[in-house]
Amino acid sequence: MEYMIEDLMEQVVTCGGSDLHISTGLPPYIRISGKLTPTDYEPLTAEQCQRLIFTMLNNTQRKHLEQNWELDCSYGVRGLARFRVNVYKDRGTYAACLRALSSQIPTMEALKLPDIVREISEKPRGLVLVTGPTGSGKSTTLASMINNINMTRSEHILTIEDPIEFVYEPIQSLIHQRQIGEDTKSFANALRAALREDPDVVLVGEMRDLETISLAISAAETGHLVFGTVHTSSAAQTVDRMVDVFSPEQQQQIRVQLSNSLVAVFSQTLVPRKNPKPGEFGRVMAQEIMIVTPAIANLIREGKTSQIYSAIQTGAKLGMQTLEKVLSDLYKAGTISLEAAMSKTSKPDELQRLIGGSMPTAQATSAKPNSGRSLLVN
Repeated sequence: MEYMIEDLMEQVVTCGGSDLHISTGLPPYIRISGKLTPTDYEPLTAEQCQRLIFTMLNNTQRKHLEQNWELDCSYGVRGLARFRVNVYKDRGTYAACLRALSSQIPTMEALKLPDIVREISEKPRGLVLVTGPTGSGKSTTLASMINNINMTRSEHILTIEDPIEFVYEPIQSLIHQRQIGEDTKSFANALRAALREDPDVVLVGEMRDLETISLAISAAETGHLVFGTVHTSSAAQTVDRMVDVFSPEQQQQIRVQLSNSLVAVFSQTLVPRKNPKPGEFGRVMAQEIMIVTPAIANLIREGKTSQIYSAIQTGAKLGMQTLEKVLSDLYKAGTISLEAAMSKTSKPDELQRLIGGSMPTAQATSAKPNSGRSLLVN
């Protein structure tokens, strides 16, 4: 039987899945609420995999894939959904992972983001970072912030993405979206050019190299509001990652620049719900929030990132919160299990202290932290 890629995509959307995996010798798999589940289709042959994948690609993309053996792109089905596509080789045959992207940009209210997230999106300038592991909802959080600006301010918004995920319709703002590989050669090239394109707001899809990070910091320093993502799991780790990209002789200067330009860091992860209700999303977001106060700016400038966690703990009145405080609150509310909470923390002792008498003794001794992998239906 010959399958159509649109049929598989429709099944992902229908069952509320987040990812579709296509590989040789196996049936297509769908990730639903974080769990991979095989479909009822027969195992795919190498020829079927290649045909399914190549129907999504244009000639330029096929050539890039054949030359580089890897490809990032996006593919949309009118009236259904858009997908972020990654194609790669597995034991000599083509395989692909497709991430379902929502056609609707969720509001901050729908995502239940804290009020401080909206306040930060209303800042006129500075660097705002949303961090977390792959699939932790960074793109969705950023999209809600960008769309809030779009609905409330007359700004020129420029996004640089790999690939474009959410498509914005101009409401009050003028929006241009540039995709790596189609509209620009690299994040650094696009960001360098962006400063000559009269932007008020710049979204950098991923800040992963020295030049991109340096340009983003400079853009924030020169009066632009810059949003970016980093693959880190805490606010303090984010600062260290930004600084460590640079050579030792540059790091003090970068600390000073960061202390002046960084506005906030939102580090988030998704935690499985304990007993999701019908129609309810199977995971809930836990978000560590750091707002750069003069005290935290001083810690960044002096390289005392190990003290940032304590500063976040004492900054609750300003909207700050540690990941452990959020996990503790979710556990006490019965939203997540103890095991799920412990799987997401890098500070199990602090989490146990916050949970206190709410923690069953037997579970407390057996629970051990692990990295945990979480994904989001965008």
